[in-house]
Amino acid sequence: MDNRIEKRIELKAPLSRVWRALTDHREFGEWFRVKLDGPFVPGQISRGQITYPGYEHVKWEAVVQKMEPERLFSFTWPHYSGDSKTDYSKEPSTLVEFRLEKTSSGTLLLLTESGFDKIPGVRRLEVFRSNDGGWTEQMKNIENHVAPTS
Repeated sequence: MDNRIEKRIELKAPLSRVWRALTDHREFGEWFRVKLDGPFVPGQISRGQITYPGYEHVKWEAVVQKMEPERLFSFTWPHYSGDSKTDYSKEPSTLVEFRLEKTSSGTLLLLTESGFDKIPGVRRLEVFRSNDGGWTEQMKNIENHVAPTS
């Protein structure tokens, strides 16, 4: 198993549009399916409620790390489990990075999530698989969100 997830997609949208979809908390919420309490601020905790069907009971909590305009947006977050009786808040979090590069036809979005090697062994594979599948879906969601309608 790798200790990092990597996804890449070329979006047919300008860099500024993709940046806004990633860093405006309302737009992020639309495609990611989360209702956030307020804007993303580096060094601060972002809180909210997941709105994805079947996960509405899950709270969103992430610590915004970096916001380098039209280049890098990153945050760390803990990992939910279906076991609602267990508190995973003390478990190590992983780092999610969205890197943007301008291309001739739009924007290249590179997503990396790292730090799975710090998650306790019994949960590591479960969290990795869940997030890998989730990011595959989220890349499609952001593409649909920023793509111009035909």
